[in-house]
Amino acid sequence: MELLEILNWRYAAKAMNGDNVEQKKIDTIIEAARLAPTSSGLQPFEIMVITNQEIKEKIKPVAWNQSVITDCSHLLVFAAWDTYTADRINYMFDLTNEIRGFKNEGWENYRQKLLSSYPQKDDEENFNHAARQAYIALAMAIVAAANQGLDTTPLEGFDPEAVDNILGLREKGLRSVVMLPVGYRAPEDDWLVDLVKVRKSTEKLITEIK
Repeated sequence: MELLEILNWRYAAKAMNGDNVEQKKIDTIIEAARLAPTSSGLQPFEIMVITNQEIKEKIKPVAWNQSVITDCSHLLVFAAWDTYTADRINYMFDLTNEIRGFKNEGWENYRQKLLSSYPQKDDEENFNHAARQAYIALAMAIVAAANQGLDTTPLEGFDPEAVDNILGLREKGLRSVVMLPVGYRAPEDDWLVDLVKVRKSTEKLITEIK
């Protein structure tokens, strides 16, 4: 299918059938998320890929008891940095220099600009900025899944603090932001499956400024 056909096909599945997704397809989704653009290239988040059924069962009650939590093949939890630190910023700049094999004066000046800015900001402001970057990766993962005929259900309906406790995220300097169950739809149990996709018209959504 063409991209727009794929995007029209996909929807937020309300029921999944529990079938396992082959690892190759999951790897493609993860790689798409890894390649997502982020502010200053910092990638200020991590992705927890959960197949452990006991962990899913623990998460379900703190996620409005949504069945896709336990009936999906893989549960992806996008967890943003709790704040920006000098160590975190330096790691990404040093990694860039190592991989590219050279240092650039402009790049190093930009490093200093970030070091003099982000670490001095309020932790909550930094977390909110990092969380927005995680959503870019989430979108890439959703499209990558749909491209392989897989269903996903982006979820904000959960208790972040409870999920953080279950996964031990706060100890890692992370906070859960959004979850993405990945699997195969169960049409017979999904009230949404046959409903027409509803979106604003292009005219209502887009303003051209020439």
